[in-house]
Amino acid sequence: MEIERKFLIPEQNLPKDLESYEHLIIEQGYLCTEPVVRIRRSNDDYYMTYKSGGLLSREEYNLPLTKSAYLHLREKTDGILLSKIRYLIPIEDGLTVELDVFQKPYEGLYLAEIEFTSEQDALSYRVPSWFGEEVTYSRNYHNSCLSLGVPELIH
Repeated sequence: MEIERKFLIPEQNLPKDLESYEHLIIEQGYLCTEPVVRIRRSNDDYYMTYKSGGLLSREEYNLPLTKSAYLHLREKTDGILLSKIRYLIPIEDGLTVELDVFQKPYEGLYLAEIEFTSEQDALSYRVPSWFGEEVTYSRNYHNSCLSLGVPELIH
């Protein structure tokens, strides 16, 4: 079960020392958006993921792929192949902010996610002051929707 809250981060609020944090180079595409079937390259690791419907909580299953299987499936994805750098920023209570810095066509989009072990923990969490608008309940900011092209977010 994936339980996460998602927030926009204003550019002026980005941590000044981003490059000092562990980060992943991510490319992902979608074979299906309802239900979500995604393929992802994260550095040199490759996965296929199934995600059920939902906003705050949803089921998620990851299966490893070989590079050749990923490249084969990549040709079959629909919409925009998303590229981003994910910074892993440790915060209090043993939590980690996953800060996604998107590349074109969503350059300038900064999304932060925090995963929790329970919905109660997620709902009671007080977010850091540098976070902007919460978009947990907006499907527009699901990567599966971004892959379809959200006109007002494309630069």
